[in-house]
Amino acid sequence: MICLDTDVLSVFLRSGAPPAAQRKLAEIPADEHFTTTITLGELLYGAGRRRSAVLHQAIDEYVGGDVSILPFDEPAARSYADIRVELEAAGRRLEDPDLRIAAICLAHDLTLVTGNVRHFERVPGLRVENWLEQTVEGYGSGPGSGGPPGGEPSMKQHPLT
Repeated sequence: MICLDTDVLSVFLRSGAPPAAQRKLAEIPADEHFTTTITLGELLYGAGRRRSAVLHQAIDEYVGGDVSILPFDEPAARSYADIRVELEAAGRRLEDPDLRIAAICLAHDLTLVTGNVRHFERVPGLRVENWLEQTVEGYGSGPGSGGPPGGEPSMKQHPLT
């Protein structure tokens, strides 16, 4: 089971994802595709900032059926507290949104699919995969890459199919 991070979903929502990433996603049963309320908030914020009705529509279509959205609930909050204490004690702080995403993944035993490996690899026990580094030429060329620049989604095909 996977949890798609904001940067990865952005790649899928904008102009379609690279074929290798599409194939990889297709190999995983749809009922094992997840993201978080944190990621949804970040995506909606980005669409609002760009004043992009097309991007907002693509996000709504995707979250309306193609992915399960996991909340920051009590198990995630407990995981968050444990991770934050451990990371701060080691002097390796993580930004709060990323920490919450990691906590949700750990609480639900999910592998996080992200291009921001550098941010998440410090979280003990979190499984992380970078589909962008292996699939998007010119993007994700190193750990922690943020992926491609912005753009409008292509409505010729559904963003994640």
